[in-house]
Amino acid sequence: MGKTDSKDKLIELMSTYKNLVFSVCLKLTGDYFAAEDITQETFISAYEHISEFDGTSEKAWLCRIAGNKCIDYLRAAERRAVATPDDELPQGEALSRDGPLEQYVTADIMKSFKDRCDELSEPYRTPAKLHFEEGLTAKEISMRIGVPLKTVQSHIYRAREMLKKTIRKEDLLA
Repeated sequence: MGKTDSKDKLIELMSTYKNLVFSVCLKLTGDYFAAEDITQETFISAYEHISEFDGTSEKAWLCRIAGNKCIDYLRAAERRAVATPDDELPQGEALSRDGPLEQYVTADIMKSFKDRCDELSEPYRTPAKLHFEEGLTAKEISMRIGVPLKTVQSHIYRAREMLKKTIRKEDLLA
């Protein structure tokens, strides 16, 4: 493939798959800004290796590159992390850098959120409360309430969507 052909192909790939690649990167890293950078790196790598690509399944090829770039990013981040001895970690009140107003607003927002969770109908209320308020995973909730894992995952997802519709920043901050 000539340089002009590969540039055109890159532009075509980017316009078709940029959102997919970004969402893969965001899902794997959990960091919006890192996902943006890795998305760019993915397309740069694709451009550099486009002559080696056989032309089948562009989507899978780009997702594979993105996945590998994310793995590299996460490994590098893990190597950069420095363990902190427990005695150097701040305890209790020292963890909160917020002033009284921020603490009050946060507590008020959490109360409003909990009230909205309480307003959900069953079967969504219990999984939502356990997941969002107590921080349990879907698997832990499934074991606790004796409902299949996929059902719990579905209930959490639907509860999240219902809460998104009822909770707006304006509602919480007004």
